[in-house]
Amino acid sequence: MDKFIAVVDYGLGNLRSVSKALEGVGAKVSITNQTQDLARASAIVLPGVGAFQRAMENLTQLNIIPAILTAIKQGKPFLGICLGLQVLFSQSEEHGQCKGLGIIPGKVKKFAPGVKIPHMGWNNIKLKIKNEKLKMNLFENIPDNSYFYFVHSYYVEPKDKSVIAATTEYARDFVSAVNKDNIWGVQFHPEKSEKLGLKILENFCHGLG
Repeated sequence: MDKFIAVVDYGLGNLRSVSKALEGVGAKVSITNQTQDLARASAIVLPGVGAFQRAMENLTQLNIIPAILTAIKQGKPFLGICLGLQVLFSQSEEHGQCKGLGIIPGKVKKFAPGVKIPHMGWNNIKLKIKNEKLKMNLFENIPDNSYFYFVHSYYVEPKDKSVIAATTEYARDFVSAVNKDNIWGVQFHPEKSEKLGLKILENFCHGLG
């Protein structure tokens, strides 16, 4: 059976641009919200643009959260992009307190008053990841302080600092990428980040074996 990446369609996010970027680096892609596709996929990408609460409502209504959790427990490579990173966390401050998937303990917090939001445009990342311990390194051959494209008003704050893969400065240092076992999440948009963004996605695809 051919390997393919399932890009989760839950009604939020720029699915086509993410899928085209993955196809551009050689991946076979299926845009889907079907549990059987998530079970068959070799890897899963959860993109997302919009509100945290709406994302959780849509994922719940589609009844695909169990399939996502199962795939992660099975060790399938998983990549959350922007909102897809944030919903991995325990809860968000957006619209009060909203529960997330709870895969990575921690909170999603809003940037403090006085800073322009959304944080939009190009910004650099400071790598924190240790290459030698990884089966797959999303940042392989990505120079430290490389620039990527961001659009967001909230940022993640993990309880366990060892999952932090990269940080970025915007009035304060915030976490711009995480890694926990087979799970990766990035706050920036690799599909909008030109050559280095495509390299991120290529590294993810190479991790499929």
